[in-house]
Amino acid sequence: MKRDMDLCRKILFKIEELYDSTAIYNLEIEGYTRNQVAYHSNLLYEAGLISDYKAQYADNEIYSFGVSSLTWDGHDFLDKIREDTTWNKVKDIIKNKALPMTLDVIKTVATGVITATLQSMI
Repeated sequence: MKRDMDLCRKILFKIEELYDSTAIYNLEIEGYTRNQVAYHSNLLYEAGLISDYKAQYADNEIYSFGVSSLTWDGHDFLDKIREDTTWNKVKDIIKNKALPMTLDVIKTVATGVITATLQSMI
């Protein structure tokens, strides 16, 4: 399965919205399958952006999965890409410069976009 950073962003938003001290089970994101959401939730866990991920399998399919809260880094990352205008600008820069759509590149470009915005305000 190919990594989808738009889905990752949607998952982070949904966890931020729903998490209230207990795990969130079978998180649903409109337009995506359970397997897609579970796979990307696991990627976010491996990247250190969410604090926990557990899955149960049946017949080689995700039967059930649970996620927990955003980590400090998860909150920081989401704050950098929260605004749609910033997120779209980050994606455009990455695409136009033929950069890889990795977490580190997204963070760096988002920081650059935010810095440029701040400098234009001064």
